[in-house]
Amino acid sequence: MSSVSLKTAAGKDAGSLELDADVFGIQPNVPVMHQVVTAQLAARRSGTQSTKTRAEVSGGGKKPFKQKGTGNARQGSIRAPHFSGGGVALGPKPRKYDQKTPKKMIKLALRSALSDRAAEGKVVVVDAWNFDKPKTKDAIAALTALGVSGKALVVVGNDDDNAIRSFLNLPEVQLIEINELNAYDILCNDYIVFSQATLPGTSVAAAAPAPKKAAAKKAVEKKAVEKKAAAPKAEDADIAPASAELPKGAVAATEDGSAPEGYEIKGNADSGLYHVPGSSFYNRTVAELWFATAEDAEAAGFQLPPSQRENADSADAAVESSEESN
Repeated sequence: MSSVSLKTAAGKDAGSLELDADVFGIQPNVPVMHQVVTAQLAARRSGTQSTKTRAEVSGGGKKPFKQKGTGNARQGSIRAPHFSGGGVALGPKPRKYDQKTPKKMIKLALRSALSDRAAEGKVVVVDAWNFDKPKTKDAIAALTALGVSGKALVVVGNDDDNAIRSFLNLPEVQLIEINELNAYDILCNDYIVFSQATLPGTSVAAAAPAPKKAAAKKAVEKKAVEKKAAAPKAEDADIAPASAELPKGAVAATEDGSAPEGYEIKGNADSGLYHVPGSSFYNRTVAELWFATAEDAEAAGFQLPPSQRENADSADAAVESSEESN
């Protein structure tokens, strides 16, 4: 790994800094840089040039002369391409000049350009700009103290407002944010000036906050794993372990769905109903809780289905009337 002197904005030494060999120490790949720069310049083309065809120019709606008898070649419109003022044949139309460049090639070209400038000793690293207020005079003094002459590419962070406004009026200085760094702008400038926070390959520049959605997803997954680890396991048991939240006189459903011994009444928590053996809904109901008696189910807040409640009420009324008559 190559090292570079860390400077202050006043040009004084502030120590040394190791440059990442994978970013600043590779052999520059000239063909890849050429292809990436060519694609980048092609993407800059506006592609808005346009000419009018014979269908778009004005006039020419009438046949200039009759088809036969004039001795001239037959013509249908004076706006044909071979007429003066006519349309243009096969002229340019708006289009895009973008080229599809693989991401790996773009990254390789960027690392090659940075390595080329580092090999020439044209990479300058400042610990921080620390401008009290935006002032072009301070920016000129800083570049002079750093020994930067000619064209310079100053890489700034998104929050370096004072530095951005200080360098903005200098014609020989190009400002660029760290996330916009590219091979073409590096090759167009003699010096590359980084701050310690924007230097590629360092922990400060590489550190980025995790997206909120990803962080939230990780928190949910962690909570689910902890909940699963804390849950009790039922081994070699027909009935699931009783929970502290189960009502009195109820047991949890079994894994195979069969009725536990001594518990034949099904309770469904979604509907709040319980079903006794022989009822029309008994075989169609999935039991979430099992009860031994109907009294236990009603004590837990479960009720019979409405149709069965009506039948039970009518049966009780009939028994009461027969007892009164006797």
